[in-house]
Amino acid sequence: MQVTHPFHPLRGQQLPCVGERHNRYGMTLLLETSDGAVCSVRPQWTDVVSPDAEIVLGGQRALFRVADLLELVRLVDRLSGHDLSEGHR
Repeated sequence: MQVTHPFHPLRGQQLPCVGERHNRYGMTLLLETSDGAVCSVRPQWTDVVSPDAEIVLGGQRALFRVADLLELVRLVDRLSGHDLSEGHR
């Protein structure tokens, strides 16, 4: 499968999938690089998942998707000790 994420260092490379890993954040694909190393890549960052409509409609101009920015906010809040469910900001 091909890595399609625009900022991933393996972008454009066709790599064999040697497995999957599941954790609390979802599934990742295990891809083997040409030097034999195995790296974990989100399926959304490969051609295994159809392109996101938001990206297609934006003509590849947007640097971030809204869903990704909201996920980043949750991560920053969690790491900084804030909990959005309690109304802390």
